[in-house]
Amino acid sequence: MHFYRPLRPLAALTFDLDDTLYDNRPVIAETERQSVAFLQAYHPGLKDFQSADFHRLRQELRAREPEIYHDVTRWRWRAIHLALSRQGLTDGDATAGADAAMRHFADWRSRIEVPAATHATLKALGARYPLVAITNGNVEPARCGLEGYFRFVLRSGPDGRAKPYQDMYQLAAERLAIAPAHILHVGDDLTTDVAGALRAGFQACWINDRQGSLMQAADGRLLPHIEVSQLASLTALL
Repeated sequence: MHFYRPLRPLAALTFDLDDTLYDNRPVIAETERQSVAFLQAYHPGLKDFQSADFHRLRQELRAREPEIYHDVTRWRWRAIHLALSRQGLTDGDATAGADAAMRHFADWRSRIEVPAATHATLKALGARYPLVAITNGNVEPARCGLEGYFRFVLRSGPDGRAKPYQDMYQLAAERLAIAPAHILHVGDDLTTDVAGALRAGFQACWINDRQGSLMQAADGRLLPHIEVSQLASLTALL
């Protein structure tokens, strides 16, 4: 554990989810493969549909609606709906198809392997502090065994703009009724988690579990209060 700033007394902790509490990369890769396969099988006109086609549709939507990225679930649904609409489906049929594709997506997206150390750490911290999840993603903690640790979960889109915007940080402090200066946000991303939290008045912990260098990182704009190489190190705060 490395300290870069004096740590003020803590009254609560907030956590990023993806790549902070578990390795998100394997499930994302498999979910993308399964999602493309679903669309290929869903309509004959999409039998050659590829991941690159899906990403082009997403970028087309963002070019028209720059703020759509704040809600990744809605953004994905809209891209699927657009793909189906362009095959000549009615709005109702495209909506049904997009809904079905999103249910399939959610099933695969939830097949996350949460390490035992994460469960042990959250359980220990939660016995002393209120814990909150703040995510830009679309994982559902209730479907991967994480829901019981958090007082509540904030998601970009329904709960405000995506990190590093301050919306969800401010909302977390308001709902906890705790001053931001006494909340520690824990995350793996130096922009969305560290810089975002600091600009919202939170304290920040960087999870550096991939041997990165804070001084050489291109996105290392602001120093966190703490850097740890594994989540379990946070039990030292107890």
